[in-house]
Amino acid sequence: MKVILYKDVPSLGEEGDICDVARGYARNFLVPRGLVVPYNRQNLAELEGRRAAIEQRRETKRASARTTREQIEASPMVITMSAGENGKLFGSVTSATIVDKLEQAGITVERRRVDIPEGTIKTTGNHTVRIKLYGDEEAELVVSVRPENEPKAKSGAKTKPEQAPKTEAASAQSSAEVAPAEEAVEAVEEVATESAAEPAVEEETAEGASEESEDEEDLEE
Repeated sequence: MKVILYKDVPSLGEEGDICDVARGYARNFLVPRGLVVPYNRQNLAELEGRRAAIEQRRETKRASARTTREQIEASPMVITMSAGENGKLFGSVTSATIVDKLEQAGITVERRRVDIPEGTIKTTGNHTVRIKLYGDEEAELVVSVRPENEPKAKSGAKTKPEQAPKTEAASAQSSAEVAPAEEAVEAVEEVATESAAEPAVEEETAEGASEESEDEEDLEE
């Protein structure tokens, strides 16, 4: 059965397109919902009268699709999930997951328009997903899947600053400071030695004087 699309219908076409569909599908689903009208002379004439308005709406949709494509391709989508050591996910990233993430970023797309090459994403890493927007307009979304237990970069540990080697001038100054102290110690030791030697000298002098007085006594006798 030939019909004229009154609205955009997924898998069939856009408003104003003429399509062939099963009669039961048209009568039981498309016509009751106002999505199509039968193809006849009257409806075809009405379509031609609305052609300019239809084309204007299509141009608006194309412009909106280009804007959406730029938003989607502006930056990768990062998804964090549990994964094993080999990078295999404990679960998978589905088209519903991607639609939800885009919704959080303020971008609305239909789930059926998300094309994941293998149906779902089951490993970590970067994956390219195609999203059909309007007409021939498509967006390529890079999905970066990261493991939840991914080790974080360790911050640089603070190390104690190494002591700068002493320069020759500093070594000389240090030696100069030590020398006076050593000289003072030696002076104290010399004074102590001299003090200990003085009594012995006095004793020797006294003994000499005693011997001289005995000699004088013998001469007198």
